[in-house]
Amino acid sequence: MRIRFQKGKQREFLKLVLEKVNAPSLRELINRGIGVNYSTLKNYFNEERNLPESLFDELIGLGGFDRGEFSFEVFEDSWGQVIGGEKSRKN
Repeated sequence: MRIRFQKGKQREFLKLVLEKVNAPSLRELINRGIGVNYSTLKNYFNEERNLPESLFDELIGLGGFDRGEFSFEVFEDSWGQVIGGEKSRKN
C-alpha cells in the first residue's frame, strides 16, 4: 500500500518528522534507523514517489505523531498496472 498526500504535503510531513526528531538533514534521519537509502528518501522528499505505508507508519512512530493528524489517501501498490490494464481493454 502507498500513501498519497496532496501536492506539497508529503514534503511538509517529512520536514515535520525531521523537526520532531531534531535531525538537521535527511542523511541524519537515515542514521536514526530507518531502512531507506538516501536517494530513495530524497525522492520521497521531492515528491517524485509516494511513501510506502510501512515507512509512513515508521516515520509517524519516530516522530510521535498520530495517524489522524494528516490528510492522505491510501492506495494499492499496483494502481498503475490496474489503470494500464483498463486502458488496454478499451482499445
